[in-house]
Amino acid sequence: MKSELNYVTYQTFPAKTANSLQTITNIKYLIRNGIEVNLYFPMREDSSSDSLTEIQNFYQINESFKIYGLKHKLPHGKVKIFKKYAFQFSHYIWSKNVIKKYFNNKTENLIFTRSDWIAFFAAKKGNQVIFECHQRSRTRNFVISRIGKLQNVTIIFLNENLRDAYPDVINSTVLHNGVDHELFNLQNLEKRKSIIFVGSLSRFNSSRGLPEFIKTYSKEKLYENYNLEIVGGNKEEIKELENLVNNLKIANYVTLHGYLQRKSAIDLISQCSVGLLINTDENQHSTKYTSPLKYFEYLYGGLYVIASDYPSHRSLPFNEMISFFNLKVENSLSNALNNLQNTDSNKKYLKEITVDMRAEKIIKLFN
Repeated sequence: MKSELNYVTYQTFPAKTANSLQTITNIKYLIRNGIEVNLYFPMREDSSSDSLTEIQNFYQINESFKIYGLKHKLPHGKVKIFKKYAFQFSHYIWSKNVIKKYFNNKTENLIFTRSDWIAFFAAKKGNQVIFECHQRSRTRNFVISRIGKLQNVTIIFLNENLRDAYPDVINSTVLHNGVDHELFNLQNLEKRKSIIFVGSLSRFNSSRGLPEFIKTYSKEKLYENYNLEIVGGNKEEIKELENLVNNLKIANYVTLHGYLQRKSAIDLISQCSVGLLINTDENQHSTKYTSPLKYFEYLYGGLYVIASDYPSHRSLPFNEMISFFNLKVENSLSNALNNLQNTDSNKKYLKEITVDMRAEKIIKLFN
């Protein structure tokens, strides 16, 4: 079995995104399970850093691994117009150059990536590739059509709906996101009657639906039984929600924490009683293919879970723990809160939803 893995990504680090956090957490537990990891990524932001100490401090980890922060003299992140095309062009060129320079005709390499073009060029060069697929796109459809039947490629799909969208792939598995269990301290922790949301307040440049949730929370007078706590968002987004809360005269019941470091966010989750999963129906990824990291954090923290009623949320593991709602249906949110499903922190599923277990399953794919 190979014991060295090259994690090659077009993400950059450090970053406050859930995707970058997931990458680093996966690396942490791959290392814990005996795998040496080399991380390759582009230095495409002013804040990008290839300092191990800086990345360890930012993500609050102790594991050591080799970091290759590579030059990125391409338009993505620099141009103000045609951003989508700048991203696609830059992603393609950077990936092609990195594979040619570092992984050209080296079939002994094991490459793990979430990048379409890294997977494409690495697979075509004969490297053993594990490609983690999180959503559909035209680029991804093209890439998977070209590499999905190669014996040297295994694709990890984030949920069953996503795997069903690519029936011709010959080597695949479904692995949902997982929770970093070491961040939790659940001993004798008292919970308050609060609904908590943790994460970005927007997705794909659109609202996640929190303003609509807050309006329903106010209209159905849910503040009589539950406070609402929101973690995440930039200054403009937080200001917008502050104005909404003030206009609805529910400021005494709603706390906007802003961005918090990972451990602080986990501590806050563990103190609340209900976790919220919410998206709008404007994007297919949100309605069909997402596997939200915070869901597993809510479960591990012993919270009840309420979620907007989409196929993506219904395909989550242990979805019997979720109480679903539809904000377009009157009293649906109230009914969801009245029908909360118990998430006993002693349940057997806790180990199953950890990134540690996920890393073990990834390692089994190596051969």
